[in-house]
Amino acid sequence: MLIDGAGIAGTESICRHGVAWYAGRLGGSLLSLLSRERDHSLAALLAEAIEQVTDVHRGTCDVANPISPSAAVAILRLSDGLIEHLVLGDSVLVLDKADGGPLVVSDPREVVISRSYQSALKSVAKGGDEYHRILRDLRAHRNQPGGFWVAKDDPPAADEAITGSCPVSELTGAVLLSNGASRIVDRFQLADWPGVMALLVSRGPVEIIHRVRQAEARHAVAADDATIAHCTEFDQALGRSEGV
Repeated sequence: MLIDGAGIAGTESICRHGVAWYAGRLGGSLLSLLSRERDHSLAALLAEAIEQVTDVHRGTCDVANPISPSAAVAILRLSDGLIEHLVLGDSVLVLDKADGGPLVVSDPREVVISRSYQSALKSVAKGGDEYHRILRDLRAHRNQPGGFWVAKDDPPAADEAITGSCPVSELTGAVLLSNGASRIVDRFQLADWPGVMALLVSRGPVEIIHRVRQAEARHAVAADDATIAHCTEFDQALGRSEGV
């Protein structure tokens, strides 16, 4: 499981807890539900986790505000010979298939919506009032029809997740990446997904993130949180995972 929190500065009056708190709470709720509710779908468990976390701070925070904390979510679960997967938001999940190339599971809706705001963001001072106004306009598309979907305050958003399953016998490994780590492919084009999977096997997640950080410095791009969970064995449990 991978949880990548999202938010912007200056929102303490909206939610006194913050993005790290939201992401940590959501992850804890999901882990508990995944261990106890094996017969529920991943989307149903995510919806329940969103509701649980929202209920904790509904009385103290403006949870419905478009810029209140949210998170992208990626989940793998081994169940009855299948690897089930879920992606909500801009994280990426890659299943390394024994035959054929990797199967890449992503949710492109936020990226598509964001493109229409990029020129406006580049034309104003970063961090200024106008910059944050544009970001608020972008985030107003969250969890709206025709917009993009994340884990936030509304459990039905989980029904919009990208889900599927694959026989575990067809896989040799899998990786979950936050959008800060997937930049190696989708932003900087330093490798393709087969190349990423090969690099993970030979050098591990640290090398992927090292190359992303070098590219960010070269292109004067602000660093984003980069997390990778690399799963290399599937037997009775979803083997070993590594994170950075």
